[in-house]
Amino acid sequence: MTLRSWSLLPARVWMALFFAAPLAIICGYSFLTRGDYGGVEQPWTLENLTRLADPLYFGVLWRSVWIAALSTALCALLGFPLALFISRAGRRKDLYLQLVLLPFWTSFLVRTYAWLFILRDTGLINTVLLRLHGIASPLPLLYNDGAVLLGLVYNFLPFFVLPMYATLERLDPALLEAAADLGARPLAALWRVVIPASAPGFAAGSILVFIPCLGAYLTPDLLGGGKTVMLGNLVQNQFTTARDWPFGSAASLMLMLGSAILLAILMRSRLAKELM
Repeated sequence: MTLRSWSLLPARVWMALFFAAPLAIICGYSFLTRGDYGGVEQPWTLENLTRLADPLYFGVLWRSVWIAALSTALCALLGFPLALFISRAGRRKDLYLQLVLLPFWTSFLVRTYAWLFILRDTGLINTVLLRLHGIASPLPLLYNDGAVLLGLVYNFLPFFVLPMYATLERLDPALLEAAADLGARPLAALWRVVIPASAPGFAAGSILVFIPCLGAYLTPDLLGGGKTVMLGNLVQNQFTTARDWPFGSAASLMLMLGSAILLAILMRSRLAKELM
């Protein structure tokens, strides 16, 4: 073996033990049968994969996709102006970046629980509105799709801001100066120069937001109150409450396969643009 092969050996062993082996187990479980008391047993079957075509589970998949897509779109809508502002903040860039990273200093679970106290009927928002006589009764802010969207956007917004900031930070100021010399107004320069040049940041940020949102289960479980069931909740329920490991494996396999296909399409389209 060469020196390069020996240097890569620890990484290969790590990937084999903690990625390839668990993935192989999940693939194997998805073709087995649920045992009478949980677990897996033979015979081998395709029933777990065909069950995913049931309208009930297809509805869960569709809800997961549109909530993840809308969360990604909202993160892009909020994250791009914020990243642009930070990239032009001069000496205060580090301060603003620290503020973006500040939520990561606390647990994901604690941050999600905090929204429970803010959105519930006796929470901060409803209490303030009731005392200001803005509403007659508490607003249903919790245990719905809107609360889940809010939680996902809040938790994953930094994942969009950081790669977008890295892209905008490398943007050549001479491009904007050239656009201004050619008579482009600020909004026109933003639309025709800055946004196209920041496409890699949009792609990286969208991937980092969409994939974890697609497989989220904690935020829908807490802020959705069991009313908003996403694919991650389905997988978690099959491995715990239902004890149907084969079907849970099939659902998680579909989640990973969908994410891999999305990444492949994105990478191929990016490569095609670079070659053109």
